[in-house]
This record gives sequence, structure tokens and C-alpha cells, in this order.
Amino acid sequence: MSLDVLALQTLNGLTFSALLFLLASGFTLIFGLMRIVNLAHGSLYLVGGYMGVVTSVVTGSFLLAFIVGVASAALLGLLAERFLLRRVRGHELREVLLTVGIALVVADLSLALFGGKPQLLDVPEALSGSTELGPYRYPTYRLFVMLLAVGVGLALWFLQHRTSLGARIRAGVDDREMAGASGIDVDRLFAVLFVLGAGLAGLAGVAAAGMLTMRPGADTDILLFALVVVIVGGLGSVAGAAMGAVLIGLADAFSRAWFPELSYFAVFVPMALVLVLRPRGLLGASS
Repeated sequence: MSLDVLALQTLNGLTFSALLFLLASGFTLIFGLMRIVNLAHGSLYLVGGYMGVVTSVVTGSFLLAFIVGVASAALLGLLAERFLLRRVRGHELREVLLTVGIALVVADLSLALFGGKPQLLDVPEALSGSTELGPYRYPTYRLFVMLLAVGVGLALWFLQHRTSLGARIRAGVDDREMAGASGIDVDRLFAVLFVLGAGLAGLAGVAAAGMLTMRPGADTDILLFALVVVIVGGLGSVAGAAMGAVLIGLADAFSRAWFPELSYFAVFVPMALVLVLRPRGLLGASS
């Protein structure tokens, strides 16, 4: 493999890592605190992407597309948590089946409303070209997505480690029962985290719509990768989500270039190794 191809695949892997981090960062906090596998998380990604595309077409505003996409996913997350998931809390099988039902409903509605044709978000002229990176040129929009993920990661780190809300989140992730006994309103914390995670999924969807397009089945594809990232990185750890996203994003990019027929194998092998050697993930809390 030439140096040019190596550099290109590394950048492609980091771009995909950025999308995975945006999706998995909120997912890992929800998973770590609420102890449920929210299989509707990919649907929130789909809703955010489609709503961003629609907003861009109607208004012509790239910024408004991001705002509406994030807000739509966050609102759907709030409604699902408040009126559905809260009613079955503590019943793990019901929670998982309910999120599967939500995912199926959103997928069918998206197909009915938008059809099977991939939808692409219009990127503004400032982000539509390419940028020089030393001897290489790379699409500016993809670099924008990477910078967006870095900014979100720094904001989440500040939230988790420098605010009272972050302290309550860490307490809930470490010991949910003790947090409730200490006076933390766990129900409200659940709602805040669910909305935050849903909004981040919507943000990932809008960002992906300008690069990968929105299409039927995109929610399931990205959800599988997000699950792997969460397992590899560790529950409740934003840094773990970042590390897992980089690892899986690069593994996916290079496996597709070297042996595309085994690309899924290359992605799921790290997850299997982590489950065997460190079941709590690379940066998950130790026993």
C-alpha cells in the first residue's frame, strides 16, 4: 500500500470515527446509567438526518438544518422516555422490545415519507471543496465533521467532569441505587441523559447526511457500529467512546481497502477480544 493510499484511508477512518463518536457518546451514557440497550438509537440518527435534509431543502439554511435535526431527535427521545420507557423501567426485556418497536415504526414511517431514494444534505460552498493537508487534499466537509466531533467531545468532557450535572451522571453510572439513595432525582437524570443522547444521535444523522446520505436501513447499519464502540470503549465513559470510535473507524476503513469481504470480521474481532480480556471495556469502570 502506497503512502498516499495509507493517508487517505487513515483520514477516511477518522471521519467515520467522528460520526461513530457523535452517535456513541450519548449512547454510552444512556447505556451506562439506564442499563438498557436502546435499539431505537439508530432511529434517532435517521430522524435527525432526514429532518436536516428537509429543513435544508425548505429554508436553504445549513445551520438551521443542524438545529432542526438535533431538536427533532431530542424531542422524539424525550417523548419516548417520558411516555413509553418510563412505564416499563426496571423490566429489561420490555425495555429492549419497546425500543425495537420504536425503531421499526420510525423506519417504516421514514420509508413511507421519503421513499427508498438516498437523501443528501446540501453542503454550503465554504465546506463543499477540498483543503490542502501538506501534500494531500481532502474534502473540507469531512474535516468539518472531524472538528465537530472534537468540539462535542471536549464539551462532553467538561460537562461530565466540571459540572454538578456531570457529577450526578458519574454517580449514577457508578452506582445507580446509591445515587438515588443520596437524594439524586434519578428519573429526571434519566430524562436529561436520554434527551442529550438523542440530540447527539440527531447531530450525527445531520452530519452523515452531508457525507453518507440518508437511506432506509442506515439506522440499523450505524447502530451495529455504535454498539461495538460502546462495548469496546466501556459503559459510561466518553473517553472510552472516543477511543472505541477511533479503533473501529480505522479498522473499518482499512479492512474495506485491504479485504472488503472480511470487513465486518475486522470490526467485530476487536469487540470479541475486549469481551474476553476486559469485559467492562477499555476505559470502563473496574470491578
